[in-house]
Amino acid sequence: MHQPRWRATAVSLLVLLAPLTACSSGAGARISGDASAVPRTGPPSGGPTSERPRSGEPERVTIDSIGVDSALLPLGLNQDGTVEVPPAEQGMTAGWYTGAATPGERGPAVIIGHNDTKFGRAVFHNLRKLRAGADVAVRNSSGGTAHFKVTSTETVSKKAFPTKKVYGATNTRALRLITCDGTYDAQGHPVDNLIVYAELTRD
Repeated sequence: MHQPRWRATAVSLLVLLAPLTACSSGAGARISGDASAVPRTGPPSGGPTSERPRSGEPERVTIDSIGVDSALLPLGLNQDGTVEVPPAEQGMTAGWYTGAATPGERGPAVIIGHNDTKFGRAVFHNLRKLRAGADVAVRNSSGGTAHFKVTSTETVSKKAFPTKKVYGATNTRALRLITCDGTYDAQGHPVDNLIVYAELTRD
């Protein structure tokens, strides 16, 4: 059985996360969260390290309640250690961070999407309308679909991004959706991040 991606990353060199950048708006603004170095870690001591083979790479995310139906781009790390984001010209396409869990595996999977870009409204423009209990479906390359139920949302300052809460190891199969939010600073940059938390219900 293959190790989950997030555990394999922990075993090999303990990749550390640097600041997250996730969204731009009309004038080229973007959000960035303070993701001070957090190592990838495995499940709690004594827990299973892998319960099943990997079921394929995530290919599409669907959130019917807010009209999201998007392919998923794989996102890694930039040379400066920041998390990649989808190109602005592909603002209507979300991406999944390959350094975290694959959606449906134990651990936190992370999907990032723009709110708006210089090209206009983007894939997660309506993410702030998402409510607890809503379904988020992630289809993988093997034809399976993992369904997650939204448990909570929060808006946080870019200067106080909850790195451990978003990227830290969990004993559940979790999903986080991230985009920009809030008012704009003097440079036209949104000052907050919007984070949606969800837990696996079925796959």
